Amino acid sequence: MAEGRSAGGRRGAPTRRRPKLSELIVEDVKRRIVTEQLKPGDRLPGEAELIRLHGCSKGTVREALKGLEVEGLVVSRTGPGGGAWLARPTHDHASRALRNFLQFRHPDGHQIYALRKLIEPEVAVLAVGRLGPADFDVLEANIALCAHEPVTEEEQRIQRIAEIDFHNVLADVCPNPIFGFLGRFLNELLRDVVVLKKVYLPERRQFGLNNVDYHRRLIDALRREDAAEVRRLMLDHMCDAEDHLDALEAEVARRFLLEPGSG
Repeated sequence: MAEGRSAGGRRGAPTRRRPKLSELIVEDVKRRIVTEQLKPGDRLPGEAELIRLHGCSKGTVREALKGLEVEGLVVSRTGPGGGAWLARPTHDHASRALRNFLQFRHPDGHQIYALRKLIEPEVAVLAVGRLGPADFDVLEANIALCAHEPVTEEEQRIQRIAEIDFHNVLADVCPNPIFGFLGRFLNELLRDVVVLKKVYLPERRQFGLNNVDYHRRLIDALRREDAAEVRRLMLDHMCDAEDHLDALEAEVARRFLLEPGSG
């Protein structure tokens, strides 16, 4: 019988893998977090109780707990008084998995900015009125770092990364956790492109000057809590940054093709 066809000769849908019992335990714990409104620090039932509840072996329970730990949902301690407690997953847990997923799909700057132009203005507007003196100090220090002309390749790299970090400050104060996560995730994805493709190497001083100028004007609008101006500036900033990054990526590709042995 041909692969992918049913007994009647028709091509059927792919056979769905039956979930392992350990995976069902993981999903049950996640369901309980939602339905019982469990919080970080709440203790999970012990191994013996989980074995009784799910009718499984100790190895299966430990496999499930390990899976929850890898996902950042659980911390475990062994020995007397040990057990498993719920933990708050960090941004890095979720972001790393998504970035790994995209690693072999090779997103470029244009694809990242297609979404960044939608997300960044919203994140910035939601940050209006939520930045304290310490936040503004961090933003001002970021601008000071990026304002001087870089002398070395390493300084160029540091400035490109710092320009992205400016936006993380806004994402971190964003009251909408979805927008905040997406903003920081896109910034990290962009940082991967900048570092891995070394798009900081073709020196384009105007790119850095434009970023500093937009960031200064954004700080001023954020201090005045002028949401309309913040939105306008951020969208303009994203469009300008996309144009510069396109040029940088094109220059990196051109240099790669001209390097001996790259053909």
